[in-house]
Amino acid sequence: MTRYNSNNTKDEFIKLAQSEILTSSEVLDELQISRQALSSLVKREKLIPIKELTRDRLFLKEDVERRKEAAKKVYANYLPYDE
Repeated sequence: MTRYNSNNTKDEFIKLAQSEILTSSEVLDELQISRQALSSLVKREKLIPIKELTRDRLFLKEDVERRKEAAKKVYANYLPYDE
């Protein structure tokens, strides 16, 4: 088990984790996709979880944002009338 030298370090870690790690539900909201689509992204290794739990997965926010930008580029090719 990790020991912390002070409460400050622990608090900083908690803030970092809360701001930089997303649950599956948060990813669904961020990418506006279904659970099936998320499962497909994971199976195709387009989005890789940092940890898989029994009923959930954890993702880095940076990876989710990168996937969101990639999806925008793809959609732009197929939906030029949206501009």
